[in-house]
Parts: sequence; C-alpha cells; structure tokens
Amino acid sequence: MTNSGRNARTPSKATAAAGGGNPGHRTAMRMIALATVAHMLRSRRFYARLITVVVAVRALGQLGHENQTTNLARLSAWDKRQVQRLERRAQRHVRAIKGSAEMARSGGPRRLGT
Repeated sequence: MTNSGRNARTPSKATAAAGGGNPGHRTAMRMIALATVAHMLRSRRFYARLITVVVAVRALGQLGHENQTTNLARLSAWDKRQVQRLERRAQRHVRAIKGSAEMARSGGPRRLGT
C-alpha cells in the first residue's frame, strides 16, 4: 500500500532534481562540468592562484616547523636548568649532612674559661 498513490517505479520529483532521473540531464551536467574544468586548466589566473596557495601552505608549514623546533629548544634549556638546580640542592644537602655528622663526632660544646 502506498501513501501517495503513485506507482512504485516512478521516481519522485526530488529524485529527478537530484540527478537521478533523466539521462540527458545527467549527460548535460557532466559536459558542463567538463567544460568548466577545461576552462580552469587553460586559465592563467587559476595557475597564479594555485601557485600562491602552494607557496602560502609551504610557508605556513615551515613556520610551524620552526616554531616547534624553537619550543623544543626552549623546553630543553628549561629542563637543563631544572636538573642543575636540583643537583645544586642535593650538593647543599650532602654538605649539610656531612657538617652535622662532624659536629656530632666532635662532642658537645666545650666550656672555655672556667
């Protein structure tokens, strides 16, 4: 049972408008598209725009790569400073521990003057 009463083999108007209907219409659309592409390929303006886009994309890619390289160098330098800071702190702790151990071995304070 069909809701609209149309024959199931007849395409709807929406299907025909989308290019699913008349084979002559599809052929005409293909010829127009082919002529447009051929015209674009003969156009100097098209090639100028294409070259401009390619140069711009390449430049942006290089900028991104340089930016990434700079960021990695900056991060590496920061990490190196952090490691040096931690090493200095560890050396201070070692000296403090050695100093307190020497004080413990030397005995208590001496009373001079009594």
